[in-house]
Amino acid sequence: MGSALPLGDPAPADGRLPEGTSELSHGHPFGVYVHVPFCRVRCGYCDFNTYTSSELRGAKQVDYSGQAILEVEFAARVLAESQIAPRPVSTVFFGGGTPTLLPTHQLIEMLRAVDDAWGLATGVEVTTEANPDSVDARYLADLAAAGFTRVSFGMQSAVPHVLQTLDRTHDPERVPQVVGWARDAGLQVSLDLIYGTPGETLDDWSRSVDSALAMAPDHLSAYALIVEQGTKLARQIRSGVYPEPDDDLEADMYELVDARLDAAGYEWYEVSNWSRASVAADSGAAPGSSAGPRPDALTGPATPATEFRSRHNLAYWQGHDWWGIGPGAHSHIGGTRWWNVKHPAAYADRILAGVSPAAGRETPGADSREIERVLLLARIRSGLTIDSLAPEARREVAGLIADELINAKAAFAGSIELTLRGRLLADAVVRRLT
Repeated sequence: MGSALPLGDPAPADGRLPEGTSELSHGHPFGVYVHVPFCRVRCGYCDFNTYTSSELRGAKQVDYSGQAILEVEFAARVLAESQIAPRPVSTVFFGGGTPTLLPTHQLIEMLRAVDDAWGLATGVEVTTEANPDSVDARYLADLAAAGFTRVSFGMQSAVPHVLQTLDRTHDPERVPQVVGWARDAGLQVSLDLIYGTPGETLDDWSRSVDSALAMAPDHLSAYALIVEQGTKLARQIRSGVYPEPDDDLEADMYELVDARLDAAGYEWYEVSNWSRASVAADSGAAPGSSAGPRPDALTGPATPATEFRSRHNLAYWQGHDWWGIGPGAHSHIGGTRWWNVKHPAAYADRILAGVSPAAGRETPGADSREIERVLLLARIRSGLTIDSLAPEARREVAGLIADELINAKAAFAGSIELTLRGRLLADAVVRRLT
């Protein structure tokens, strides 16, 4: 059911944000994250705030969309009362859990509530995560018709024994089928992969990467497995059922996926994320998509897809504003952060009582904000400018070039861009810049 929430200051019941938040928020794009905390089964490696039916204890999945809509309405009031200038929503992301366990009409109702509260920006990106076994062609077509633009499938691996170790239940042979359905619906497609699973070989990983590339996704994420304490997988490793992940093997796996994606024409834009290159606004449908421009039921006539990076995730790394809806969801507005109570039953109690579901909040000081800014922006390709660094950090740039951790050409042009070696040692680069 997820790791413990962070410590912080008490959050006011009315949700009112601190004075000065509106000034710090001014000019920042605004996104919305909707957490859907339900899963059919708990994967052995998962530490997210998710619940199977036996773990809900007093909460009902069928009631959830109505509760989330109440938080959207609560959020709109709080932002207005906190003097935050109204902004249309640039990105909406439904994550989990498995959002597509809910019927389509509930996801669509939540999206419409966001539109009613703030309006959706022209060209809004609307993403849902999905398990390959949780959708069919009609489900994806209904989402696309209602304004969803992107689906992120949790593929994880193409190798059955790796999926079994992760407790993933989908058939790897189904992934190409659901990708085809998504393309037929006009949705952009992202695939999520995990490497470093105990027992996974470099050949296994190569097979998974090649399988993903054969589907020509618009976007691909590859994350090293993190063995979180308290998970089933951590207990299995501790008892000797599986070996510890091998850091050297994981580095080889990262180098493999980067090389294969680069050769296939994908660009890395964040340490764990690659996408197709952007296309001109007048060039029609996205490469690999069978669908051309389509009307958007929520925002009017759509323009052709020109951006294949996850704009929602970029907003996190760039320090934009977002409101997180749902149990355990985190939010950030104008430098203030807060997080909701974790359990769906506790969340429902607060929402139905008309009070903030926040469990705590914090407003980091200037030093903490700077460390976080560097930590996040350094992960983005050319996301961190050298002239924005403190003088002592700028003096590290020459050494980082000499150590082949950052790209010399990019540095001479004024930005920090990690080399392949630098991406493998990203934490070390950040330590030298903060």
